[in-house]
Amino acid sequence: MSCSRFETDRIPEASGRNAAVTAVGVVPENVALLLAATPMDLDQVREVWAAVTASSENGYDEEYPFRNLLQAPGSGVGADVLAAQGIPDPAGTRALLPGAEPLRDRLAAAAGACLAEEASETRSGMRRWDGFSSAQALLEALERSGLQVYWPYSEDWDGRTMPVVTFLPDRAWSPRTDGDVSNTAYAGRRKEDGSWEVTRMTVNEETARRRPVWVVNYNEDDAFLTPQLLGRLRPEPAATRGASDNKTLRLKEFKAHVHYDSWLSGGSEFFVKCGSLKAFTATVASDLTQYTPEITDLMIKVKRKQVLTTLRYNTILVPEWSPQLTECVFLIHEDDGGKITTWKASGEVKIKSKSYGFAVEFPYHRNDDIVWRGKLSSTYFEKNNGLPNRYGDVSITFTFN
Repeated sequence: MSCSRFETDRIPEASGRNAAVTAVGVVPENVALLLAATPMDLDQVREVWAAVTASSENGYDEEYPFRNLLQAPGSGVGADVLAAQGIPDPAGTRALLPGAEPLRDRLAAAAGACLAEEASETRSGMRRWDGFSSAQALLEALERSGLQVYWPYSEDWDGRTMPVVTFLPDRAWSPRTDGDVSNTAYAGRRKEDGSWEVTRMTVNEETARRRPVWVVNYNEDDAFLTPQLLGRLRPEPAATRGASDNKTLRLKEFKAHVHYDSWLSGGSEFFVKCGSLKAFTATVASDLTQYTPEITDLMIKVKRKQVLTTLRYNTILVPEWSPQLTECVFLIHEDDGGKITTWKASGEVKIKSKSYGFAVEFPYHRNDDIVWRGKLSSTYFEKNNGLPNRYGDVSITFTFN
């Protein structure tokens, strides 16, 4: 095994994601090489596959954060959120196969070997892990780094082919990277004499469609609720309206027509935000002060393979839309990071045939791609009930009844 065969003459610069960690070498390229230098069998690959499958079933991308890998092998994103509420996770934590060694143990051994190899290296400027005195310290930094294993097209894995490991370079963070992005990948294999060899190759998205490619990149979606997780945390009551005239607005289906980022960054995170007044009933304008606008905020993750595919959700956006609420406000954006800013808009209600506005303020990041924003009325929803319509680069089907 060699952790220094493909040395660079400097540690890659931090991307601003976690400078305290990346300054000492815990960056995607270094971690990709460490992962490729970790001797693995199919048991460890199955663990990663189980974890990314669990994340996907919870509405996230095909991802396995190193935090999960080191703390709860085989668990997917969202499992901890459900566990904190005492809710069983349908995706579940996949138990390791009987006798299987978790990947974290193999990774710890490889980290120790890498540190020992670097300690014996006499060349200057060729060290990836300066500042780490032990494998435990390196893994603790990796756990805090926000890095993950992303496995695009994991559902097509044949259960036998071993993965190669690539990484997200700094250049891939530029907004809306177009074209076919290629990158260096590292492939580990066991030689006939039992030693572990790492070789280098070039991969692109077509490679990832044909064979397993793991991408070391940053997890940026585990803090957000997906429709799948929202439905488990807040199950719909048997009767939401009773005998009232209130209606329920749902997002029934969602289809993305494009991806906004390079495949190395993963699929697209679309944030759908709806501002309204729940169960609004007023007889005079001053009654407006008794109501605070509610924002339903959910993240829809569209995997690489799901672009141009209609995804079914049936998620509630406004549980009690009263006859006096005439329009709500929508913001749909694709996350690209940056400083927080806001978009201010106003919806409308009617009180004794007179229209009044209510203010809504939506937070989003400055680098985000604004997919669509505007107002939609109750008349619009009634006319288009159950029909798909285009909103920028996405199509949405709403139900209103």
